Amino acid sequence: MSRPTLSVLIDTYNHERYIEQAIVSVLEQDFPASDMEIVVVDDGSADRTPEIVRKFAPRVRLLRKKNGGQASAFNAAIPELHGEIVALLDGDDWFANGKLTAALTALEQDSNSSAVGHAYYEFHEATQEKRLRAPTKAKFLHLATPEAAREARLGWPFLLMGALTVRRKILERVIPIPEALVFCGDAPIIMSAMAGGTRVLAQPLSYYRHHSDNLQAVDHKNAIKMRRRSEMAETMFRVLEPLLIRLGVPSESIVELLYPGWTAESRLRLRAYGGSRLDTFHTEMRAFRLELKNSSLRYRMFKYLLVGPAGLLLPPRRFYQARDWYAQRNLSRFRELLCKRVGMP
Repeated sequence: MSRPTLSVLIDTYNHERYIEQAIVSVLEQDFPASDMEIVVVDDGSADRTPEIVRKFAPRVRLLRKKNGGQASAFNAAIPELHGEIVALLDGDDWFANGKLTAALTALEQDSNSSAVGHAYYEFHEATQEKRLRAPTKAKFLHLATPEAAREARLGWPFLLMGALTVRRKILERVIPIPEALVFCGDAPIIMSAMAGGTRVLAQPLSYYRHHSDNLQAVDHKNAIKMRRRSEMAETMFRVLEPLLIRLGVPSESIVELLYPGWTAESRLRLRAYGGSRLDTFHTEMRAFRLELKNSSLRYRMFKYLLVGPAGLLLPPRRFYQARDWYAQRNLSRFRELLCKRVGMP
């Protein structure tokens, strides 16, 4: 068999209600079957998902593995792919018509692009509502400068599973993906794509489904899932920072790309669930680094002499209660007074 130009990788777990639509959306693309392989990696489903996938054999190849999460599924499947280009899809989402041709055309026309993302539709299963999520215009995302990284952070949502097609080298830079990333295992792939340069198309070419079992769209009343999501976000950011360093991304670009979201997620987690004092300290120092370029000497000394030590002395929930109390009463004027007393200009 000749080497396929394109591999479509579908990762799935307990998607018996959705997996057929995902596969059919690939089979119905206007793309030559001889140039494409379709691989479904099943992460230990306990429902009828494997049985449904097998109906499409031999056109669709099924890889089964013990349940371990999305990253472990990628680690098992990526070495089995044959294409030089890989399109990614979750088993509960689906492609729009023309998606694969548009993505490959964009890659063929721009040799500087390592990947292609695009606009998409959110489909809300409970209401049957479809919402367009699109950039204002087509973009090229990269991480060479802090300004570019800031733009890439805004473009991150258009590189989710179903919207991301990558050259094989992007995957080879990140595997094995840390298997602690149970349901955001695509994040290292996205980082690698942005570091290599990614074209984002303005046309919507996939559908992202919101449903009751979607781990990224959990019910805010479900405390267990909300905590799990929060802890997974922290794990994701901890994995991404050293990865970006290894990929040669400048440190200031890493700050602009990761620290705003990381700081916000960490503060929410520490407020809601607590943690260690060292977690608080690191969170506030990340926030300080974001603010550093626009801050006065007085503000810097306030952070170093008061906020940092307070984060190490107070339990996280107590620290953020005090921080909220301080902000609500607009007590920043006392910061100026304190700095004057210790002789800070």
